[in-house]
Amino acid sequence: MTSTLFPEFRTERFETSPGVSIQAVIGGAGAPLLLLHGHPQTHAIWHRVAPALARHFTVVACDLRGYGDSSKPAGESDHGNYSKRSMAADMLAVMRRLGFGRFGVLAHDRGARVAHRLALDHPAAVERMVLLDIAPTLAMYEQTGEAFARAYWHWFFLIQPAPLPERLIEADPAAYVTDVMGRRSSGLAPFDPRALAEYRRCLALPGTAHGICEDYRASAGIDLEHDRLDRDAGKRLGMPLLVLWGAQGVVHRCFDPLKEWRLLADDVRGEALPCGHYIPEEAPQALLEHALPFLLASSAA
Repeated sequence: MTSTLFPEFRTERFETSPGVSIQAVIGGAGAPLLLLHGHPQTHAIWHRVAPALARHFTVVACDLRGYGDSSKPAGESDHGNYSKRSMAADMLAVMRRLGFGRFGVLAHDRGARVAHRLALDHPAAVERMVLLDIAPTLAMYEQTGEAFARAYWHWFFLIQPAPLPERLIEADPAAYVTDVMGRRSSGLAPFDPRALAEYRRCLALPGTAHGICEDYRASAGIDLEHDRLDRDAGKRLGMPLLVLWGAQGVVHRCFDPLKEWRLLADDVRGEALPCGHYIPEEAPQALLEHALPFLLASSAA
């Protein structure tokens, strides 16, 4: 549990579909703001920015399906129950259960891919959106080269058929967290020991290794199908979009995030921040300086 990281927040659990429930911490007051984390993390990634955000918003920080203390259902044959469409539906259900039909989104890594699908499938629900350190999934797969494949090796490891990657992760979950996170540009130095302990605890929970593999298997299969259908139909994001990424990260080295997002959205702005991949923990003040004015613009309109 993350009570020491979010002392002013309450913890709630929401059933979003039969057999699936999502864990969230909720705090603050004001317009609703949904926070979504990445891999191999949990909502704990937001602990350095959530208090400041909660002074302006009702903050809802969720654990994605398959991660943290949320449900980890067995994957389907086409991995559809871990598609970003299914994971986005979880988040919409949580927000509606809280009485929020329209809200802002701040999302990192895997959570940003869920947010992208949420905004495509339910555009009336997403007022504006901040996406951290990703280019669109389809663009990243279609433009994969040697440098990206070497740096993002886990993309190609996790999609291998079960149970190979699950078995290797479950053999030493703590080492997996250390290797995946610690080999990024900043090492493990930026992370609060309590947050690291939470990531390690959650990865060791029964079903988590399978859940995270299913997330990636879906992204390499059914999610690409959904994305290609949207591209072929000319479907675009209409809400304001802020894209931020780490100047020391792989996305910055291998892709042009602004260019790629402008191919998919009508109102895009953004820039690189002086950090690596884990922006909310490596550069929380820089993130707040960029994201808060953007998110507050909807309240002032």
